[in-house]
Amino acid sequence: MNMKAIIKDALILFAITLIAGLALGFVHKITEAPIAKVQEQAKQDAYRNVFEGADEFKALESVPSDNYASVLAAAGIEKDEISDVVAAMKGGSYQGLVVTVIANDGYGGDIKFSVGIQKDGTVNGISILSISETAGLGMKAKEEKFQSNFKNKKASQFVVTKSGAAKDGDVDAISGATITSKAVTKGVNSALAVFENLTKEGIKLTGGVSVE
Repeated sequence: MNMKAIIKDALILFAITLIAGLALGFVHKITEAPIAKVQEQAKQDAYRNVFEGADEFKALESVPSDNYASVLAAAGIEKDEISDVVAAMKGGSYQGLVVTVIANDGYGGDIKFSVGIQKDGTVNGISILSISETAGLGMKAKEEKFQSNFKNKKASQFVVTKSGAAKDGDVDAISGATITSKAVTKGVNSALAVFENLTKEGIKLTGGVSVE
């Protein structure tokens, strides 16, 4: 192959790569906003699912992510991450918190869900945002039967049991999906740890406004 042919092929390859790159960038740009809108809507829906009585959700004063990590570590919780925390409001009055958790030790990967907690510490329930567990097993974490373990329950800590939920705090494990059950339960405990810490320290909305 002579030099002209080599240069020609190289230029053609460069042009194809450039056009493909520009096309991908264009597609990403035009889909970025719609995707963000869908994700935000899903998040707002999750907030309402776990705090039906609230008419507004307000952001808290910025808290560094490593602060939440320290709170979880102090509670003996590993791997979980806190994605978001907002205050549930009704008529301008503080009702509780919605804590969004990423449980990193699910059987099929991360499980992201929101937990609604009333200001007295009662858990309203959970709403799953993303999950990739095994169909017919871990995916049952999305079903009411499992989620009812946390609905309107008050406990300092939730514990998975295989003998049935006898009292608040007991979580009846999904048959054949103990790992998933434990991951979600630990995530709820992570949310409670953050709730307790923020309540103790004093909850402040964006702008430094304190709530009671």
